Amino acid sequence: MSKAANGPGPGAEIRGLRVEIDGRAVVDGVDLTARPGRVTALVGASGSGKTTTGLALLGEYPAGARVTGDVRVAEGLVGYVPQHPASVLNPARRVGALLRDIARDRVRSLPRRARGAAARERVLAALASAQLPDGRSVLARYPHQLSGGQQQRVVLAQALLLGARVVVADEPTTGQDALTKRRIVAELAAVAGQGIAVVLLSHDLAVVRELADEVLVMREGRVIESGAVEDVWAAPRHPWTRELLYGEEKAASAPRDAAGTPPPVSSGPPLLAASGVTARHRGTGDLLRGASLTLRAGECLAVVGRSGSGKTTLARCLAGLHSTYDGVVSLDGSPLPRSLRRRSRAQLAAVQYVFQDARAAFDEYRPVLDQVARTAVRLRGIGPRAAEEEARALLARVGLSEEHARRPPGRLSGGELQRAALARALLARPRVLICDEITSGLDTVTRRGILRLLTDLTREADGPALVLVTHDLDTAALATRIAVLDGGEIVEQGDATRVLAAPRHGFTRALTEADSSARTGSGAARP
Repeated sequence: MSKAANGPGPGAEIRGLRVEIDGRAVVDGVDLTARPGRVTALVGASGSGKTTTGLALLGEYPAGARVTGDVRVAEGLVGYVPQHPASVLNPARRVGALLRDIARDRVRSLPRRARGAAARERVLAALASAQLPDGRSVLARYPHQLSGGQQQRVVLAQALLLGARVVVADEPTTGQDALTKRRIVAELAAVAGQGIAVVLLSHDLAVVRELADEVLVMREGRVIESGAVEDVWAAPRHPWTRELLYGEEKAASAPRDAAGTPPPVSSGPPLLAASGVTARHRGTGDLLRGASLTLRAGECLAVVGRSGSGKTTLARCLAGLHSTYDGVVSLDGSPLPRSLRRRSRAQLAAVQYVFQDARAAFDEYRPVLDQVARTAVRLRGIGPRAAEEEARALLARVGLSEEHARRPPGRLSGGELQRAALARALLARPRVLICDEITSGLDTVTRRGILRLLTDLTREADGPALVLVTHDLDTAALATRIAVLDGGEIVEQGDATRVLAAPRHGFTRALTEADSSARTGSGAARP
């Protein structure tokens, strides 16, 4: 893959940035140069300071932060595509209205009669550039009616409409299947090809290696290593960089052994079952059509497919979070109420859901520890002190110290909040645990630890059965069985090893081939 040549002066520059919160440096002495037409990547563990550094380019800092150093942005806007795009989309306005407002401002110089058509044309072009070629289909929807990947591309379209000269992309491939990820890589490469400086914050090292020109490796707020991507990959100098890169390579070369062998196949009666589930949003067509599947005790079912294929809608129907559907969802052979509000406390505890957007699932004003412990009080009826002790132990098991757990959610990274959300669900002692892309925002080392924990849980006598909604075929390989969705339908399901090794449906074959291309570095190249 060819890299961009050295371009003109920097589009944005950071020198000696230090960000302190309550006397603790979350970013310490960071230097960064983002040049037009080049992609600069920041990598590191959750909480290493990547997002804080990226947001500094927009002049945004955590509340109460003490900031020193220089941040300079050349003429032009800075666009931001956050890890959780719903946080910057107005939930009360349809996507078309959001984008047309921006587009109208860009065509004010045209005659009044021509503005409407020109604005519509710009909106559709921006959506196509952001890898939503069927943009017309999303214009009438509200943000909550889009998948996480679709929301992400709408936000990228906003940045392109605004004419951003620097784009900060925070985990843009998080939660994306291999086919969509390849298109996003191509789109960001095309953005850079237009002379826009791209700052990429990512845990996805394969994407960083393919897309970026330069990489900064961060740990505990500091840049511990930097340089051209080829140089850092070929000869990493710092021990943490070697662990980060070699851990990724080990996972790629032996994914099925990364967190142990798959859980054994259960022959017992179905624990959770969906029969003929057809789901929709009000005013839209079907998002899911005739989906049927079963989950037995001790099993792990991976649900894979492209962004917008219906994976999350299916999972939300199982959990009672999406009630507008036909068909039946049963627990132990008895139908579950469609709505979460109508489920009993025992039913709520039995089926727990861990959201992809963990930040939106927490109250921003209360310490994380209190919110995790509250689950045991509310769903299991134990006392607050005992609940807090259990919560501390479980948070430690998923890699969060008590010091982190006592912070409010805004003081934790996205990956740290994902681990807290997992602990909160486990504290209910569920019989079924539904995990929606919960490892997609984690670094290589932490991701493997969480997958190992989930695999161990299924082996415990009273451990939950798992539903893993994932774009990542390495994660899917850890499951007992796989269900593949495309266009709202389950097009293939069966034993995980068989589905991945010998897929029968054309779409499944396309997914596995795209994943294989990404591993071998033969994906989309820079223009």
